[in-house]
Amino acid sequence: MTSFSALHHPGRPLLLPNAWDCASAAALAEQGFPAIGTTSLGVAAAAGMPDGMALTRDETLLLARRLGTGSFLLTVDAEGGFSDDPSEVAELARWLAAAGAVGINLEDGRADGSLTPVGLHSAKIAAVKAAVPDLFVNARTDTYWLGGREAETARRLLAYQQAGADGAFVPGLSDPPGIAALVGTLDAPLNILYSPSGPTVAQLAELGVSRVSLGSLLFRRALGAAVRTALDIRAGRPTSSETWTYAAAQNLSSGGVHVSSSDVPPTTAD
Repeated sequence: MTSFSALHHPGRPLLLPNAWDCASAAALAEQGFPAIGTTSLGVAAAAGMPDGMALTRDETLLLARRLGTGSFLLTVDAEGGFSDDPSEVAELARWLAAAGAVGINLEDGRADGSLTPVGLHSAKIAAVKAAVPDLFVNARTDTYWLGGREAETARRLLAYQQAGADGAFVPGLSDPPGIAALVGTLDAPLNILYSPSGPTVAQLAELGVSRVSLGSLLFRRALGAAVRTALDIRAGRPTSSETWTYAAAQNLSSGGVHVSSSDVPPTTAD
C-alpha cells in the first residue's frame, strides 16, 4: 500500500482514471498514469447488469485478475462489497489483493436510495483492514450523491476513518467551501469525483484534495463517441473522433492475463 498511499498528496492530488476492461486500462497505462481504478458502472454495463445492485462480484474479480499484473497500481470499485456480511466483504478483499489490487472502494449507498448504517459500513471497513492490512480502503459516502443527507458527511467519514479507512471519498461534493471544510475536518486523504461542470484539478489541488477520480466519465464518453461516429456515418457526415489503428488496439491486449469464470472463487455463502 505504501507506494499507492504515497501518491495521495494534499494539494498535489492523484488523478485516477477509471477503466472498464483490459484495453481501456492498457491505453491509460500507456499514457503514464501510475494508478488506475475500475468503474463499477462500466463493469456492470459490459455484463448487461445494472450498477450498484451487488450483482457483479464475479465480473469485478475477473477484471481484477486480468488487470492486477499490469504495470500500474490497481484499485477496485467494489460497490458496497457485494454483501452486508463483513466477513464476506473481507474475503472479497483477500481475493482482490491476491489478484494484485492495492486498493478498494467501498460505498455506503444502497440500491434502494438509502445509506448503509454507519456501524455496519464501519464493520465492513474494519474487517477488510483486519484481513488485508496493506489494502488501501477508500471509504465512500453517498450523502451528496443521494441528496438530502449532506449533514451526515463528516460524521460518517470520521467513523469510517476510526474503523481503519485510509481515504475518504465524497462523490457529488463540488462546492469549494464544502470541500475545504471537509479537508480541514479529516485526517485521511480526501477523494473528490471530477465533474466537467465543477472545479478543475488545479482548483481541487488548491483546496487540499488528495485524489481526483474520473469514475464512469471515460466510459460514458466512449459510449457517446461510438454512437456519434455511427450516426455521422449513417448521415454521410465526416467522422471527427480520433481513431486508433487495428494494430494499436490489438497491441493493448497482447500482454493480457487470460482467466475464465472458473477462476473466480465462490462466495462463502455458496
